[in-house]
Formats: sequence, C-alpha cells, structure tokens
Amino acid sequence: MEYKRDDFLISTDKSHLQIDVILQYLQNKAYWALERPTAIIEKSIANSLCFGLYDGDQQVGFARVVTDLATFAYLCDVFVLDDWQGRGLGKWLIETVVSYLDEHGVSWTMLATRDAHELYGEYGGFQKLYLPEKWMGRSNPNLLRAQPDDGIIEI
Repeated sequence: MEYKRDDFLISTDKSHLQIDVILQYLQNKAYWALERPTAIIEKSIANSLCFGLYDGDQQVGFARVVTDLATFAYLCDVFVLDDWQGRGLGKWLIETVVSYLDEHGVSWTMLATRDAHELYGEYGGFQKLYLPEKWMGRSNPNLLRAQPDDGIIEI
C-alpha cells in the first residue's frame, strides 16, 4: 500500500526500506533499541508489517507492526528523523498505521511508550490498558538488560 501527502510517501513495500537509516536511528537514537544487534533488527523487519516514510527517495521515518492482521497488532519502532520532525509526519504515520489496521479488521492494537502518550492518544486513539488485572506480559530472562536511568527493562 502507498499513501501520499505533498512530496511525502508512506509505503508498506519492504523493498523501499533503507535499512542503514533504520539501523542508524534505532541503534543510536531510540532509547528503546539502543545497541540492538543488527541481525535482530533485520529479523524483526523481515517478520513484521513495516511502514516506511519517505521524502522523495530518502527514508525519513519508520513504523513496525507485529500482527496477524486479524486479532492483534503491536506497534513498535516508530520514528521520524530529527530534521523532519515538526511537520506533522509522525502524526500522519500513526494515523496511517491505525487506518491500515482498522481496514484489515484488526481488533486489538497495543504499544509501549515512555514519552509519546499524547501523540498516540490523539492521533491513534490509544488509551491506557483496560482490565490490567487480566493483561500479563513476559520478557525472555536471557535477553533482559537493565536501563538504570529510568528503571525500565528493555530487551
């Protein structure tokens, strides 16, 4: 699928992804993925629905969705490069991802964020998890590493 706005394009075609741009951002700028191994990033992209955001031929943003395209989706690894922020592109990217999932009938989408609650709430309709007494999660204990600055454990 492709979505156009002015000179910008969002595409789900993985052949357009610029892996070097994604690696650079995730491994060096994204608090949730700092130093994530290249092989893990490449494997995650290969096994996910990906949305590339482009300004002409240059990739300037990205979002990855782990999904069965029926009952569940997990939105992750969302970013817009610094020089392209402030133009509404992140909002458009989130709206596009959510619209795509809605069109495919996905009934539940979740994400985790430390600092973008308002963005996801306003432009994606995300809310705090309801029924927290039912929801559980598990992290592979062999892959955990502590983040001492905020107490968050990332994998």
